[in-house]
Amino acid sequence: MTEDLPAVDIAQWLRKLEQLNPGKIELGLDRITRVAQRMLPDSIADKVLSVAGTNGKGSCLCVSEQILLAAGYRVGSYTSPHISRFNERIRIQGESVSDAQLCAAFSVVEIARQDSYLTYFEFTTLAAFYLFSQARLDVALLEVGLGGRLDAVNIVDADVAVVTSIALDHQGWLGDTREEIGREKAGIFRAGVPAICGDPDPPDALLNHATAIGAPSQLLGEAFGYEERGAEHWNWWTRTGAAPAQIDSLPTPSLPLVNAAIALQAIHQLGLTLTRDHIESGLRTAALAGRFQRFNTPVPTVFDVAHNEASATYLATKLAAQSIGGKIVMICGILADKDVDRIVAPLVPLGDIWLVTGLEAERATPAQVLEKIVTDAGGRNVATCKNVPAAMQVAYHQATQNDLVVVFGSFYTVADGLEYMNRIALDG
Repeated sequence: MTEDLPAVDIAQWLRKLEQLNPGKIELGLDRITRVAQRMLPDSIADKVLSVAGTNGKGSCLCVSEQILLAAGYRVGSYTSPHISRFNERIRIQGESVSDAQLCAAFSVVEIARQDSYLTYFEFTTLAAFYLFSQARLDVALLEVGLGGRLDAVNIVDADVAVVTSIALDHQGWLGDTREEIGREKAGIFRAGVPAICGDPDPPDALLNHATAIGAPSQLLGEAFGYEERGAEHWNWWTRTGAAPAQIDSLPTPSLPLVNAAIALQAIHQLGLTLTRDHIESGLRTAALAGRFQRFNTPVPTVFDVAHNEASATYLATKLAAQSIGGKIVMICGILADKDVDRIVAPLVPLGDIWLVTGLEAERATPAQVLEKIVTDAGGRNVATCKNVPAAMQVAYHQATQNDLVVVFGSFYTVADGLEYMNRIALDG
C-alpha cells in the first residue's frame, strides 16, 4: 500500500484506509492482536484508563485528560469518531497529532501487518497505540469504539476500566437488550482491576461478569457519587481507597456532571498524585465540540451529537432548562442504522420548526423518510432540506435573536454544521 503514498499526505492515506472495508464493521481481536505483537512494546503507557459506554465516554475522558494535564502528567488520549479532522482522534499533551506523525505511524502499521487484513478502525487504533508507545506517556486514555469485548481497543489491558452507561445503540452488533449490551461492554474488565460503572441501573450481566472474573466493581451511588450544590458547584465523594474522601464545592463543568464524577473516581483509582487546584483547573477547562456546544451568534445556535435515545433525552432536558424567548428550530440528520423514532420522540414537543436533512454518508436516513418519521411523531412545521448547510441557511433566514437553532442527530450532522459556521465566520 505504501509505495504510492507521499510521506505526509494524510488525505491520501485516509482514502486508502477507508477502502479497506467501506461501510463494514467487523468486530474481533485476532487480526489486530497478531499485528500488534509485531509492532508494539508490552506497554503503551505507565498507566492505562479504558472507557466504554453508550454515552458519556468522550466527556469522561476529556475531564480526565484536563485534570491530568493540569497535574503535569504526560497524557495521550484516543477517541472516536472525530468531528472536523481525523487528527482529533489522537492527542498527546492535549494537542492533536500532526499529519507527519500520523503518516509515520500508518507506515509502521502497514509494514507490520504484512499480508494480514485490518479494518479501518483496527489500523488507526494501532497507529494511535504506536504513537503513544513512542511518547513516553504517564497515562493513556482510551475510548472503546464499539461495545467492549471485541473492540480493537481491548487488546490493551487497562489499569482502570470504566463503563459510563448502558443503553440501546448499535443493536445489530451488540444485542437487542441492555443485558446483552452490558455483557459486551463488561468485556473490558480484567481480574483484579477496578471496574467502575456510572450507570444508575447496571445490568446484571455486567455485574455478574465482573464478579466471575474477579474485577472489583465500583458503582455510582455505592462506591462513589456526587451531589449538586446549585448551578455552579458540586460535591464529589468516594468510599474506595484507604479511607472515605469527599471534595466539596467543586466548579460545575460544561460537560455532564455524572461523567465528571466518573472521571474523578477513575483518576482516584489510578493512584496518581493530584491536588484540589489540579481538579478545579481540569473541570473548568474541559470542553468538547458538539456536546451542547453553544454559539451566541446573531441567532443563537446549539450543536449536539445526540444520536441515540439516551443522548436525545439528555439534550431535551438541557433544552427544556434553557430560557428561550422565541421558538426552537430543530435541524436534524440521522443515520439509518439508528433508532430514529426513539431519537426524535423526546425532542418533538420542543421543536417549533423542524428542518430535516440527508447526510453525505452511506448510512444516512433519506430526508423524505426522516420527514415522515418526525411528522408522524407529532413534529410541527416539518420541511426537508438538501443538506445541513442548506437547512442552516433556511433557519437563519426565518429565525431571530430570540430564537434558538439546534443542530443534532449525528457526528456527521454536527460536523457539517460546524464547517458551515466556520465558513460564514470567515466570509465575515
